[in-house]
Amino acid sequence: MRVIKLDAMSVRAQWAIIAPGSVALGALFTYLHVPAAWILAAIVVSGAMALITGQELTVNKHFYAVARGFIGIMAAIPLTLVPASLLLGFLPAAITMSLITVVVGMAGGMLLHRSQPKEISWETGILSMLPGGASLMPALASELGADYRYVALTQYLRLLAVSVSLPFMVSFMTTESGGTDASVHVDSAWWVIALTVAIAILGERLGKLAHLPASAVLGPLILTVIVAQFLPAGHTLEPHSIFKIMAFMSIGWVCGGGLSIPALRSFAKQLPATIAFIIIVIGVCALTAWPLTAWLDISYFEAYLATSPGALETVLALSSEGGAGPAVVAVQIVRLIIVLVIAGYLPQILRLITKK
Repeated sequence: MRVIKLDAMSVRAQWAIIAPGSVALGALFTYLHVPAAWILAAIVVSGAMALITGQELTVNKHFYAVARGFIGIMAAIPLTLVPASLLLGFLPAAITMSLITVVVGMAGGMLLHRSQPKEISWETGILSMLPGGASLMPALASELGADYRYVALTQYLRLLAVSVSLPFMVSFMTTESGGTDASVHVDSAWWVIALTVAIAILGERLGKLAHLPASAVLGPLILTVIVAQFLPAGHTLEPHSIFKIMAFMSIGWVCGGGLSIPALRSFAKQLPATIAFIIIVIGVCALTAWPLTAWLDISYFEAYLATSPGALETVLALSSEGGAGPAVVAVQIVRLIIVLVIAGYLPQILRLITKK
């Protein structure tokens, strides 16, 4: 019997294993309710292939550009759920608390850089610690020249910690009644599907014309928010599950495909500091929930969900189940906007801070 050497496999042969393997593992993780199931599955499968063959896997740049476009669309959906008039009432409190958690995240990222200046750049450290937008950060990292592998792994650790701890923590809190339903149903109309594909493809080009930072993500995001205002009632731009899975797996493939033994050793070396800063960010968010209860006259249950550093899907599900009011969605959306602005303009912000 002829033995096939994995290190001699062609690129097509590798992808013939990676693609179906990622789908199978992603389906299993989804069934087991693993957070960020499709991203993690793609990281595991592509990372295993990269480590076994010793070759870095390259994702087609055109495919990845469209995938990042869908990431931008998904990030925009929460911004289209709540009327601007509702956000205005919560704006002062939301901005204040969001800035506190974002500043703590940025400070943690800067300290990570100072602790490992050769391995972790300013951009890498800050994008790793920004609370919220876990699926968005690796795409922004690749746009901004940061280490997207470290950003993805760190953001996943934070997402995992928040997703696992949230249901446990809120089980000890008093819930409300009559919450806000922030769920989104996928629109199966053919013209809506075609519209989301068009936004994913054209968003980056329009973003570049508008000179947006990280145009591959922010272009489709802003375009989605604008187009959503003109949709007929009852329609949404929520991407079809196939496109969402494709986008999530593309992030995992890019991150996992770039793994190597030295990269894993470097990440393991930085793991204690990374975990410590993740715990600090989660703790600070929990502390900011206390003044928010008095400011907005809401329960700690609502304030805790509103200030949770990420895991938006879990937050919205628990919010609806526990009967939380609109403050949860409003504060989360305001922070998402702040995080997007800071991440998109990170190089300019760093130049201003470091005065370079």
